[in-house]
Amino acid sequence: MPESSQRPAAALPAVPLLVAMQAAVAAASLVVEIVAGRMLAPYVGMSLYTWTAVIAVVLAGFSAGHWLGGRVAERPVGAALAANGWAMVAAALTTAAAVFVLRAAAEPVISALGAPVAAITTLTMAVFFLPSFFAGVPAPVLAHIAAQAAPDRAGRALGAMFAAGAVGAILGTLAAGFLFISWLGSVATLAVVTAAYVGLALLSFVLAGRAGRRVARALAAVLLLAPLGLAGAGLSRADPCTRESDYFCIRVLVVSGDPADPIRLMVLDHLAHGISARAAPEVQFTDHAAMLDALARARMAGRDFSAFFIGGGTYSMPRAWALRDPAPAVTVAEIDPAVTAVARTSFWFDPATARILHSDARRALAADPARYDVVIGDAFTDIAVPAHLVTEEFFRLVRSRLTADGVYLMNVIDHTDNMRAVASILATLNAVFPEVEVWTEAVPVAGPTRKVFILAAGARPSTVSALSTRAPDPLRFARLSEDWERRLLAGHEAVRLTDDYAPIDRLMRWTD
Repeated sequence: MPESSQRPAAALPAVPLLVAMQAAVAAASLVVEIVAGRMLAPYVGMSLYTWTAVIAVVLAGFSAGHWLGGRVAERPVGAALAANGWAMVAAALTTAAAVFVLRAAAEPVISALGAPVAAITTLTMAVFFLPSFFAGVPAPVLAHIAAQAAPDRAGRALGAMFAAGAVGAILGTLAAGFLFISWLGSVATLAVVTAAYVGLALLSFVLAGRAGRRVARALAAVLLLAPLGLAGAGLSRADPCTRESDYFCIRVLVVSGDPADPIRLMVLDHLAHGISARAAPEVQFTDHAAMLDALARARMAGRDFSAFFIGGGTYSMPRAWALRDPAPAVTVAEIDPAVTAVARTSFWFDPATARILHSDARRALAADPARYDVVIGDAFTDIAVPAHLVTEEFFRLVRSRLTADGVYLMNVIDHTDNMRAVASILATLNAVFPEVEVWTEAVPVAGPTRKVFILAAGARPSTVSALSTRAPDPLRFARLSEDWERRLLAGHEAVRLTDDYAPIDRLMRWTD
């Protein structure tokens, strides 16, 4: 007798089982969404644009999958369950393959497109659309079967299915953020999701058989094993992260492999955060660190002083200052304990030489009533400074934590054919501090380029207009004139940044 969608309810899966399946699919698919952001970070960073692309692509995948699932749900129950099983096989395969697709596609996509938003969106679509698409198929299939399994309580069954999807999504998000990525890492987390999809596929095939639909067992067995093998192959590949923390993919790269004089670079996600040499702790190997170091010491004029660092990174400057006589009293707010641990093990930093607060810098500064002679802001996390660290409200907090003669020094990287970020931060600092200066390397610029600026804000101006230091080659930088600052503010889109409105990601986008 041909299979019929009107098969007695006894042949249909129990509603609680279908609810559990829907919760599991939703949880697994949201784990993939959270992992997507972390996996993309070493290639395109972890910015507003990254998360916008991830959420949009995943929702697009779910939507297309739901549409297909609605068509599948109209089939007889056994056929619908079998199709659901094949969708779960496809979800497992594309999830396990995400590691390989990302590593193969990242460089060509980024090189071809250049513009960050286009590159991030295209790469996210290439890697994570299909896993989300296939994970979107089961929801309408399982909901339709649940309504048939409980025809006298169809409304309740549908409500339970929708609720299961929401609860599963919540649990998957929490598990990914608080458990899986922290303890297993991104690739192993995807392997767990792959195994979950394989289990759901197997269960779907079993239920399809009970509903009267035969499944090609040999083919199913081969395709069920394929994603598991692919996930295992992904686990065997070298992890791009030296250490994957709750916040960053931390990489330690060797700049100089000379055992007698090692030099190492720390990369957080895809942005270099510092370089240190074991034999030359006093040398700052990046332009911004060299300028911050020299300007801070010049402003303090050789006297004893205290300093608060927003961000630790390699802790190169606190390490250098600990060797000075007298050594400044240093406090560092570094949100990620793993960054501090890597600085200790790989960048020769002694944590005993500074007071370290593993907290968001704004929260740490607000909770700390102490006043400092120098506050240094060097907290780039991607293509921009975290928005809450460039607002008027934050700058007022900084001013309240400075001594009467103290100075706030901030690193900003902008593009010379744009300059809207520097202009906006300058305008915002001008609303808080009596004196604000812009410093940069004293060399002419030919054509559009990325350029490092240091903004100095305090109650008085600097006593010098130019300084020389090493980075490690000789570096001379100078204060830009007040006339240059006026022309900058007049000629660019200067936004006064507040906690309510701080579009720093948009302002830092280059125009080429």
